[in-house]
Amino acid sequence: MKRGLALFLAALLTALTLTACGGGGGYSGGTDSAPSASESQTAYDDSGDEWKAADMEFGFDAPADAAGGSPAEPEAAPDEGGTQEDRLANAKMVYTASIQAETQDYDACTAALEELVDRLGGYLEYASSDSHGDGSRSASYTVRVPAKEFRGFLRTVGEISHVTSQDQNAENISERYYDTESRLETQKTKMERLQTLLSKAETMEDIIDLENAISETEYQIEQLTGSLRHYDSLVDFATIDVRLREVLRLTTVEEAPPTFGSRLGNAFTDGLRSFGDFLQGLAIFLAYNWIWLLFLGLVLLVVVKLSKRAQVRRAETFRQAREQKAGGFFKRKKDGPKNPDDKQP
Repeated sequence: MKRGLALFLAALLTALTLTACGGGGGYSGGTDSAPSASESQTAYDDSGDEWKAADMEFGFDAPADAAGGSPAEPEAAPDEGGTQEDRLANAKMVYTASIQAETQDYDACTAALEELVDRLGGYLEYASSDSHGDGSRSASYTVRVPAKEFRGFLRTVGEISHVTSQDQNAENISERYYDTESRLETQKTKMERLQTLLSKAETMEDIIDLENAISETEYQIEQLTGSLRHYDSLVDFATIDVRLREVLRLTTVEEAPPTFGSRLGNAFTDGLRSFGDFLQGLAIFLAYNWIWLLFLGLVLLVVVKLSKRAQVRRAETFRQAREQKAGGFFKRKKDGPKNPDDKQP
């Protein structure tokens, strides 16, 4: 009987011991899986959202997404290993170019250039034309076309005129653009906070200080907004400077002749052409400035006549002086005293 009671008590103690061990293990697992308040606070602070940390401090959860009420997942970071086109997709590029061109049909070329700008959706920011003394004309344009039409515009200008030189430039202003955009957002946030504080201000001194701060912030917002608009204008529309000249003969680039005879023949031909161009230019110059040349000829004629008269007058004066000098010499010789050694009659 005693032996049976001892076995019963041993079995009961063993069962109690196993039950206690199982309960302690469950409680320990629950402690490890649930984060503490300080750990949750630290996690929200590291995310960079101050309002989330404040909600946890007052016992609220982070805002749920629109689908199912769970906390919003952070967006995945963009892939850094994309192609060059992917990396430049959000780049702020400014395209500029300078073109020197010439044409033999000035009116048709200028009309085609202006029609091209309108067709591409651009506009003329600056335009001027000049007439020269030799009868030729020239024009200067500052053209703004959409950035996507930049290459097409340069290619078409080469088709409607003879391009002698062309420079292109592409500048990436992404750093300046996004830095200005970030500063603008900061100033807008500052403006909201200042307006909130102004609505709660009670003393006149606080109101004046807040109004001064708001005025300075508004000025900064206007400056940054203007800078962004200027950057957007440069990015959206490329800028091309075009200089167009009217010429009698287009400039050509010829390859060097292989033989001495070919070089000599080309030099002879070029010499005759240059001499003919010189005679044409001289004739045009004389026809354009004949009034001034006539006036200059009359002035020279008057100067020459006055010079001749002055020369004749000086010659006559010199002759008279010489005759007077010669007459006085002979008179002194005739009326002078006689030699005392001569005998008196």
